[in-house]
Amino acid sequence: MGKVTLSANQKALSLNLNPNIYGTFSEIGAGQEVVRHFFRCGGASGTIAKAMSAYDMDVSDAIYGKEKGKRYVCESRLKKMLNREYLLLEERLSRKNHPTKTFFSFANTIATTKYNNKNPGHGWMGIKFQTEAEEKASEIIIHLRLHDREARTQQECVGILGANLMHASFNFFNSPKKIIDSLYDGLSKAQLEIDMVQMNGKLFNHIDNRLLSLYLVKNKMTEAVIFSPEGHSLQPSDILHKKNILAIRGSFRPVTKVNIDMIKNGYNLFKKEKKVQESDLQVLFEITLTNLATKKREPINTNNNLENINVKAIKDQDFLDRVDVLCSIGQTVLISNYGRYYKLLNYFSRFTNKRMGIILGVMNLKDIFSAKYYYNLNGGVLEGIGKMFNNDVKVYVYPYQENKNSDLIQSKNLKIDKKIKAIYEYYLKNKRIVDIENFDSNVLGIFSHKVLHMIRNNKTGWEKLVPNYVDNIIKENHLFKFQKKKNSN
Repeated sequence: MGKVTLSANQKALSLNLNPNIYGTFSEIGAGQEVVRHFFRCGGASGTIAKAMSAYDMDVSDAIYGKEKGKRYVCESRLKKMLNREYLLLEERLSRKNHPTKTFFSFANTIATTKYNNKNPGHGWMGIKFQTEAEEKASEIIIHLRLHDREARTQQECVGILGANLMHASFNFFNSPKKIIDSLYDGLSKAQLEIDMVQMNGKLFNHIDNRLLSLYLVKNKMTEAVIFSPEGHSLQPSDILHKKNILAIRGSFRPVTKVNIDMIKNGYNLFKKEKKVQESDLQVLFEITLTNLATKKREPINTNNNLENINVKAIKDQDFLDRVDVLCSIGQTVLISNYGRYYKLLNYFSRFTNKRMGIILGVMNLKDIFSAKYYYNLNGGVLEGIGKMFNNDVKVYVYPYQENKNSDLIQSKNLKIDKKIKAIYEYYLKNKRIVDIENFDSNVLGIFSHKVLHMIRNNKTGWEKLVPNYVDNIIKENHLFKFQKKKNSN
């Protein structure tokens, strides 16, 4: 027999019938869709201490405090709701009367699609809860995007999702990945995108939230996740909203002096653009699932479907090593499932209509203008290139030189298929494709996969090939399987 999946009402009833689960529901913005499941299924009086919905902004502010910029659909509002309601439970309910109760506060703040607006719905949802009486509470927080077009179906989706989260928290707390998987019970990924998850507190002290974010991308619950320089998961719109975005893609296994030379020179060119404001510029170091799953740079123009790579080839520790190094040198990291650049740019366009920039090596540029890169599009290479440059994007190209005796390859002398060479030259002429001229010729011969080989085989000299302090970070934390040489004495 296959897996038996409970409905939202069945899950709500199973919690209502548990005499020890007791708490509050607080919902803003999409009706009281979650608590409705618990009221309708029966036995709610044993589970629900209070249910509320502070729709009026002034009332909401009076209860939970004001938000900067008067944003009510945000993480800080959700946390205030969770913490405030949980604190009131502890203050108002005597443990003498409820010695075995495990308390919870459930909250969401949701913006559904308005009748005169085509923007997708989105919101925050979370639970603060115990699994044993009087233990310190743990919490699960998610950010969601609603892809149904009607507010009513979005509300129904929120109700099911909330019931799933409640049930999973009390039943699967020993398996965070099972919690995430169960959130989609009764729902499809076409309806719902979960692009951020955090699990904090006593129950989840052993969990690295970055791995949970990677799990979201690997399992196509979202196409991209972002980490701050501190290593925390970020909600994309919080840092990309109305920004000029400059992205550099690579394996960063490890980050080398070439990567730093690329970003430094690309950044200096991009910030000089008339349509770019340096104060609104967000730099992203992007790693695709393809790069996480391969040992060295693979050509993009593969016949394999980039969106269906073997995710089992992605090793958690290898992923963490790359993110740790990039974050430790102050970079914001994007992990995506966008093998093709035009899809990455479309993703950025969710959050901004300002000019964007892409920094890439010249050999990747060649891939982009290759017919094999767009084998899955009906319009082929012409459609793919059109989709990429339909965005307000500038492409900054870093040169390639196989060795000191080889020719230097740049965009101007790159060999392009004759069938599309005229289109390629059009973008060159209009400066949509720009060569990075002020490159450091001394670092051109550095390749990440060779540096990685040196690190793992204890070969001397790799320290000079990576940015300052990166060698210390790798050695001190034994990243990329680095092992200190044993003394010969």
